[in-house]
Order: sequence, then structure tokens, then C-alpha cells
Amino acid sequence: MSVASSCASGSVEVPLLEETIGANLDRTVRDFPDRDALVDVAAGRRWTYRELAADVDALALGLLDLGIEQGDRVGIWAPNRAEWTLVQYATAKIGAILVTVNPAYRSHELEYVLNRSGIRLLVSAGRFRNSDYAGMVEEVRPRCPDLEFTVLFDGPRWDALLERGRLADPAVLARAAAALHPDDPINIQYTSGTTGFPKGATLSHRNILNNGFFVGELCGYTEADRVCVPVPFYHCFGMVMGALACTSHGAAMVIPAPAFDPAATLAAVEAEACTSLYGVPTMFIAELAAPGFDRYDLSSLRTGIMAGSPCPVEVMNEVIERMGMTEVSICYGMTETSPVSTQTRADDSVERRVSTVGRVGPHLEVKVADPRSGRTVPRGTPGELCTRGYSVMIGYWGEPDKTAEVVDREGWMHTGDLAVMDADGYLSITGRIKDMVIRGGENLYPREIEEFLHTHPDVLDVQVIGVPDAKYGEELMAWVRMREGAEPLTADAVRAYCEGRLAHFKIPRYVHVVDEFPMTVTGKIRKVEMRAMAARLLEGAPEGV
Repeated sequence: MSVASSCASGSVEVPLLEETIGANLDRTVRDFPDRDALVDVAAGRRWTYRELAADVDALALGLLDLGIEQGDRVGIWAPNRAEWTLVQYATAKIGAILVTVNPAYRSHELEYVLNRSGIRLLVSAGRFRNSDYAGMVEEVRPRCPDLEFTVLFDGPRWDALLERGRLADPAVLARAAAALHPDDPINIQYTSGTTGFPKGATLSHRNILNNGFFVGELCGYTEADRVCVPVPFYHCFGMVMGALACTSHGAAMVIPAPAFDPAATLAAVEAEACTSLYGVPTMFIAELAAPGFDRYDLSSLRTGIMAGSPCPVEVMNEVIERMGMTEVSICYGMTETSPVSTQTRADDSVERRVSTVGRVGPHLEVKVADPRSGRTVPRGTPGELCTRGYSVMIGYWGEPDKTAEVVDREGWMHTGDLAVMDADGYLSITGRIKDMVIRGGENLYPREIEEFLHTHPDVLDVQVIGVPDAKYGEELMAWVRMREGAEPLTADAVRAYCEGRLAHFKIPRYVHVVDEFPMTVTGKIRKVEMRAMAARLLEGAPEGV
């Protein structure tokens, strides 16, 4: 009996949405005008779909009045808040391309994204916690020639933008919307790639609207659902699987806090009777360990999404038993695929949900191929996971050569992940071809961090690797060669050098000073050997060593 090949196609029973994000929102508003659309718990504010549409349209008209046009890049740099969502939908309505900037970025990374994508308007928080966004914007602005406008939330320019829009002629917005097409680019998300600095994955209305819609379909969403979204909006998890999954079904999106807070998340689920909760495994672990967990009424929960890294079976059992999320779903994907390619179903066993990343989603194809020959391998055989369909990005912004490295001539996106497909089409991720580090759901590529650490005056050479970590899955470790006469660097010294210039999650937790790196006879760094050596070094070692 022959073994089936490792390829599978998703169902096509429910048709793709062939409309823009703005048109889809308008349709939902007509169907469910008085249902809750958006609840910002921390700010004590809420919008029905009718009210959300009014504010989105006002902001869209304000942007048009400012001179923002279809194809212009509008950056957003802020933690989660209701205004973030208004900007997301207002830019979509006029065809401006929203560039999502990680709120943990510092000036070094902000400048790179502003210049790389040619942002004309940056909408930003003033400050949050230890991040002085306004100060960093002013610091880099002289070096960003494309940046014409900056608007701070809670500032007079934001209020003026909305007020200008409320006084404008709605016909202007209707004309702008009529000129848009579902295949137009609408979002740039910066993600670490195969080499160098982050690349801007460019996504269309069709990409992200359909991905949000079908993720919601597999979660069984209707207008009765209320989805708690503590994951960041700047990433597809928040703005696609969260916002677009909700608005394409008439469901309510609940923002528990600007940044993840276990107690605030649990309180929001209780107060808003949420039926669904999102997070990476570390978030669910923190919620289950929150003081007074058993006092929260979570009886409204039935489903949710866990993604970003594998879920331990003990955690999955607790999420189902103690949180009532009997239909919780595991999703797998990448920014370049809008993001979800595979997903577990509501009736899948706990074993399926902890050992696999589910089956292919609707209107998508997946295959597991030999990385060298490109041939599809038999089921049960490891190879590179590839995906094809509506979700594959338009390309990396301004980098066609980099796009061609990951999307082949037949339209297959090569994920760089090693996977195995079983007889029923379920996929298990077994490793990564790319040297990516995944820390608590954040994808980190060492070369960007290495290039930054090379700017330290005492560093001769540096290699960054991922090492196992019980809490985050992986942590960063820097192997450093010092310049002659320089004092060996400590983890604290590296942290001090990076703070304010690199996002906190990119700062290596461990530093190991060496004279030489393990190398092949041809002169290539052997990171596999480094990771094995690091695991031995860290057994029982003090913090940061």
C-alpha cells in the first residue's frame, strides 16, 4: 500500500470574501448596528457598531483632508487602545497602508522602519510606562525625510483630525472607497527574516480580511461572541485574528489593558462576559497563576486561540478545565501568511492540540517538501512546511529579491520550519531551518542583534543564539569575542548598552565571553554546536552567566 504524500488542501465550502476591509465593516454595521463592537476596559469606553463606524469614517475623512491618499504609508506606534483600532479601519477605508510599529521598539528601530517604509504620517502614543514615544519621535525626526506629520493620541492634533472629519463631506470618503480593490496593499508588518534587519511583509485587504474571517469561522464566531484580546495589536495576532475576526462576524472586541496584565485580563473576561480569550502559552500560564484566580467568574468562556509556541499538555488541560475553554484552538502561521495557515478544530482531542498545529485552513494548501530537492515527501517524513493560497503576502516592501527567496514561482511560501504531516493531515512542527529564535511568541532573528552589538566599542565579534527557557520557550544568549585589552562584558553591561536602543525582548539575557567560536573547516560558524555547549554551560549556572 502506497503512502500518501504530505500535501493537503482546505475546504472551499464557504467562499472567500472578495471585498475591501471597509466594505466588510460597512456590511457588518448594517447587519448589527446596535451590538457592541469595541470595548476598551481600561479606558472605560465602548462603541456599538454604529458608533464605531461613525468614528472610523470621521477619522478617515480627517486623514483625507490632511492630504493622506491611497498608497501613502501611515505608521502607528502605541500599545493597545481603542484609537489603535480606529486608525486600522480608517486607513483601510481610504487605502492608506498601515505600518504597524512594535511598541517595544526604541529609537534605533523606529528610525529604520520610518525610513524603510517611507512613512508620511506617524500616529503615536505620547508615552507608556518607560517608553517616551514623543521624545524618541523628535529624536529621529530630523533623519527621516519622508515623515511629514506626527499625531499623538490624547493630543490636540488627534482631536482636530477627528473634528475635521466630522465636518467633511461623506461623499469624499465614498469616492475614495470606490477606487479601492481587495488586492490593494493595506498593511506592512515588519518581521525578522532570513537575513539582516526586519523586512516589511506587505499584506492586502484580501490577505488579512479573509484570514481573520476564516480563523473566526473555525472558532465558531457569531454576533453573540465577545473576544478578549490581550495580545498586541501591532502583530497579526491582535489586528487580524482579533479585530478582523470580530468585525467580519459582528462580534465584540474587548481590550483588557494597554499591555498584557493577567489580573486585568481575567477581570475583563468576567466583567464583559467574554466567550473567547487569546494568548501565547506564557500568557495563559500567568493567568492561571494569578492571585485569586478561582474568584474570577470565567463561566462565559468557551473558546479562544493559543499560538506563538507549543503548549504544554498540563497547561492545555488547565485552560480547558479551570477556564472552561473547551473549544480552545491552536493556530500556526507567520506574518508573511497573514498569519494563520493551520488550525485545530473545536472537536479535536487535547492530544491533537498539544502535539500538532492542526490542519490546513479553508482555501489554502500546505505541503511538506524536501528542503534540497523541493519534492513533496511522504506523510510521516520531515521536511520544510510550505503554504499557498490567498494568505501569502504581496511581498516584502521594496525588496523583490528577498521576496523571491521565500515565495517560489508557483506561489508557495517557504516557511523555513521543519514539519511532519500525519495520515489525517495534522502537522507537527519539529524544528526550524532558519536560525530564528522564538521568545514568548516573539520571532527574533540573531543577525539584527549581532549587528547592533557590533557597535559596542569593546566587541570584536559576536554571535547570538537561542537557548532553552522554561518560561519563554527560548532566551537569547550572546557569545562575544572581546577586543584586545578590553574587560570581559557581563550580561548587565550588555543590558545597559542596549536599553533605550533595542526592544527589551531583543536584549540577550546571557553573555558568554570566548576566544573563538566553533567553526567548520570552511569557516562557517557552527551554531548547532554553540547551542549544545550553551545548554551545558547554563545547567546550574547563575543568572546572566
